[in-house]
Amino acid sequence: MHATNSIAKTSVSSFSFVESSFFALKFKKKDGIECFLAESRIENRADVEAELDKVKPSHVLMSAGITGRPNIDWCEDHKPETIRTNVIGTLNVADLCNMKNIHCTIYATGCIFKYDDEHALGSGVGFTEESFPNFAESFYSETKGYMEQMLKCYPKCMILRVRMPISDDLIHRNFVTKIVKYERVVNIPNSMTVLTEMLPASLAMAKAGLTGVYNFTNPGVISHNQVLDLYKKYIDPTYTYKNFTVEEQAKVIKAGRSNNELDTTKLMRDMPEGVVINDIQTAVDLCFQRMKVNLTEMGWLPDNMPKEFLRN
Repeated sequence: MHATNSIAKTSVSSFSFVESSFFALKFKKKDGIECFLAESRIENRADVEAELDKVKPSHVLMSAGITGRPNIDWCEDHKPETIRTNVIGTLNVADLCNMKNIHCTIYATGCIFKYDDEHALGSGVGFTEESFPNFAESFYSETKGYMEQMLKCYPKCMILRVRMPISDDLIHRNFVTKIVKYERVVNIPNSMTVLTEMLPASLAMAKAGLTGVYNFTNPGVISHNQVLDLYKKYIDPTYTYKNFTVEEQAKVIKAGRSNNELDTTKLMRDMPEGVVINDIQTAVDLCFQRMKVNLTEMGWLPDNMPKEFLRN
């Protein structure tokens, strides 16, 4: 359940990752940056500090945490474990980086909001970086809401509100991988993060020394149905799905789910020059085009998809 750490170095500066190998592999492709997958768990402060002292990175990129398997409902029955990693562990990393004058990027979550009267569904009015969390209907989101308020106290910390991350593979954390296995989905427009575009953007932001909170999603919103329609178009023409209401969904889950739109004005304003971020509709379409190529090259398409990625 606990993500591991990784660390990286160049002749000019170094980047330390506290995450799974997925993030490390993505960043290893960047010229001039050497990445190291660390061995310590973030809840073990002494171990994390020892690795930081050994590598002496200029930057830390931290996305370790617990969401639970198969989903955040797990956290409802494992609250001490969730706190140990998502609260204590995250604070360990941020605090140690502050003590050692290291820039720290925290891949946090935007699932701390829900549509309300001032940010109504379909209004186009999104939550800003100054908005206070209004969603605590899952223990996962509740802990993340606490964390953001504390992390903002660290002057060298950049907090990125990621939502429903999508990648051009079928890694188990991919939002697409999760929802294609469901018989029924809610059809609500949401802000989402296409990692292929946004991870390089986060690296540029870290190198530029940006700090504070950023809504870290592609501009605009996209619905579950629109995502699954693209999956059907590019990946599996035989795929079918059904919708149900939020009220019906609540009967089959333990914890509530966040639905919201995040305002990306600040993100786009402060984005370093040369970084391209597409609107979410374009970004997801391009992501599925790449996914089709990737899965075809792997031999999974057109008709050899592993069972673990198919709906039972």
